[in-house]
Amino acid sequence: MVGGGLAGLSCAVALAEAGVAVRLLERRPHLGGRATSYVLPSGEHVDNCQHVTMGCCVNLSDFYRRAGAAAHIRWYDRIYFLDRAGSRGVIEPSFFPPPLHLAPSFALFPSLDWADKTAIGRAMWRIARAGGRPADAAGISMLDWLNRQRQTAQGIERFWRTVLVSALDEDMDRAGAQYSIDVFWKGFLANRKGFPIGIPAVPLAALYDGCREAILQRGGEVRTRAAVREMRFSEGAAVSVALDDGAVIPADYVVCAVPHDAVGGLLPTELAAREPFAGLRHLRVSPITGVHFWFDRPVMREPFLTLLDRTVQWVFNKSELGAAGAGPGQYLQLVISASYDLVERSRQEIIDLCRAELREALPATREAQLTRATVIKETAATFSPAPDCDRWRPSARTPVPNFYLAGDWTRTGWPATMEGAVRSGYLAAEAVLAAENRPARLVQPDLPVAGLARLVAR
Repeated sequence: MVGGGLAGLSCAVALAEAGVAVRLLERRPHLGGRATSYVLPSGEHVDNCQHVTMGCCVNLSDFYRRAGAAAHIRWYDRIYFLDRAGSRGVIEPSFFPPPLHLAPSFALFPSLDWADKTAIGRAMWRIARAGGRPADAAGISMLDWLNRQRQTAQGIERFWRTVLVSALDEDMDRAGAQYSIDVFWKGFLANRKGFPIGIPAVPLAALYDGCREAILQRGGEVRTRAAVREMRFSEGAAVSVALDDGAVIPADYVVCAVPHDAVGGLLPTELAAREPFAGLRHLRVSPITGVHFWFDRPVMREPFLTLLDRTVQWVFNKSELGAAGAGPGQYLQLVISASYDLVERSRQEIIDLCRAELREALPATREAQLTRATVIKETAATFSPAPDCDRWRPSARTPVPNFYLAGDWTRTGWPATMEGAVRSGYLAAEAVLAAENRPARLVQPDLPVAGLARLVAR
């Protein structure tokens, strides 16, 4: 197993539970890949970016269960919003059956007017009637689809963009319409269990402690700081993995679970030039910026807050959420997805921008002292779910019989999410077990369409 991110970990744990001795190699000193944390010299545990899940992410929940981390996820059934005028809104489920369970709170949402809500409701009904697969969504961007649905400018900015940029890490003019619609169908419409938000109550790296144990207890090995230099092939099969330190590790099967833009550099030149590997160069990437602020006093009450009309999209109250080393004041983590405009800005410029926006959004920050601040830029955080990206996303199986791929960028049916990463790991594990004549079904099915949604969907 090459790569210890969520894709590699989920594959390794599933194989270990099936009795396969797994050797997992990760070049970093910690597990988790882009969804991990580390300790600052001051002692604070810092996530590289706040990651959240939803009830519709059934495979991620299954992975947390396998890793013994399910108890470390806190679930919330309310999302809090704050617009630039200071109006606060909440979206939460009611007793109505899906797809209407969120309708009452949406009807009262203060940051949208009646024209916005009418247009949004009409588009959501179209999604529900189509069972999440409207025929006119294929091959176009979400912005194009919304314009075809005659959405208002304010509705696009304050509703559709607010949800989708965070969910997909991509702007709506670049994101495929079908992936965007899936977010609303699976998370907002099809089943009321799809909506709750899950947030880790421990540093991200702590979620994976059970993975190491699961692999070791079944005769496997986990090596960090193990940078792979190349994967070696002979007579049409993968035979070994060579490390930077000179070690060569033989392998019966190799699962490559590294970022898509790193795969080609690990393969022999002639193999990297073949499909599906050559097509990976067509997948584009999107950035995420995480900003960490430590204040000398409490400045917000909510566990998290979604900001409208601002650069900062989410503010997470890490002190409330159980961050280790948060101290006596308050620790906030700010998230800016699809942060193209920030890539070239200095860290101090980003801190100043976010500090100014917090002064407007959270008045208590005006008097509070900012004791520390950290900016983490992930310039290639995810692959971009462009309308044509599925053309270039490979399956877990490759032309090499004992060589497999895993990663959220593979053909999982999901965009670049933790759920997609885990699905890819399970798909790769299924392929390995099938090759061993031990077929198993590891990928969990989506939540069933429930309530009125089952009746109205065509």
